[in-house]
Amino acid sequence: MVLTDIKPKSAWRWDLVALGEVMLRLDPGDRRVATTRSFQVWEGGGEYNVARGLRRCFGLRTTIVTAFADNPVGRLLEDLLCQGGVDQSHVRWVPYDGTGQAVRNGLNFTERGFGVRGALGCADRGHTAAAQLRPGDVRWAEIFGGEGARWFHTGGIFAALSPTTAQVAAEAMAAARHSGTIVSYDLNYRPSLWLAAGGPERAQEINRELAAQADVLFGNEEDYTAALGFPVAGTGPDYAQLDPQAYDDMLAKVLGSYPDLRLAAVTLRRATSASRNDWGAICRSAEGSWAAPLRPGLDIYDRVGGGDSFASGFIYALLSGADPQRAVELGAAHGALAMTTPGDASMATRAEVERLARGGSPRISR
Repeated sequence: MVLTDIKPKSAWRWDLVALGEVMLRLDPGDRRVATTRSFQVWEGGGEYNVARGLRRCFGLRTTIVTAFADNPVGRLLEDLLCQGGVDQSHVRWVPYDGTGQAVRNGLNFTERGFGVRGALGCADRGHTAAAQLRPGDVRWAEIFGGEGARWFHTGGIFAALSPTTAQVAAEAMAAARHSGTIVSYDLNYRPSLWLAAGGPERAQEINRELAAQADVLFGNEEDYTAALGFPVAGTGPDYAQLDPQAYDDMLAKVLGSYPDLRLAAVTLRRATSASRNDWGAICRSAEGSWAAPLRPGLDIYDRVGGGDSFASGFIYALLSGADPQRAVELGAAHGALAMTTPGDASMATRAEVERLARGGSPRISR
């Protein structure tokens, strides 16, 4: 066990506290955003998806720190969160100005892609309530010191929303570490979010500062290079080649550069088409590495949320006292299952995750 200082479950209110924006995802199904006439509505957000997966799939106690504009769209998000089961006692409700000029709720239009047509996302999340969170808005001492939390999770999507959200993330991570809470950070690099905020250079500056405060770091096959500047030998721009040893070597360099970092994990995806990917993961500490080998030819229904579901399965295993090998296997299985259903969040059960991690077949169960 690498994280020997995880707080015991019985002593604290929350297994995990997440900090991030929750958006309304508008999904055109098998059509395209630019040509559809109807959308399916889901809730989603990188940090929230982890909390939801831990609650719905694994039965842990989770809460989300976020903010909504108080209008019917915000109340729709509230209703969707109720279904997901994540506690909302730390949601900040901001008065709506009538037109959204001062504050609004984020929207994310995402089409799934198929075959040679890749998935496509279009974010509409400027001036949102969550993006306007500032240091001092959240009583972190009450959350971590009073209520108590075993794990805190945030990431690069929230940090990219505005200059103040990066500051809030840093404030929260410092408070969590002060209380002895394990801190994880998902790099989750999104070029579109940094486009008007300083580009890749600013993204690396912010992410390096925040990664230095993490105990556990997550990212996909491109995040460690794009968000932190760690190159991976032999990997081209289209990620057609994924050499696990090269990623293991890269993770070792990351751990050597951040003295407080104890675990770093990378999910590996090779997209042979939008609807078929090879999928796997590697985790490393200073003592060694563990892997869930690439699962070839994974059929994809909706790729969004696979990395978040990996993180929630990984965190669940460690909170349950499992070793990193078990964590990377459960994480990879949960991520794979999440990509077989629509929407950002996992619809898998713990039994399904454990069965797939053991190598179970997709034959019908009845």
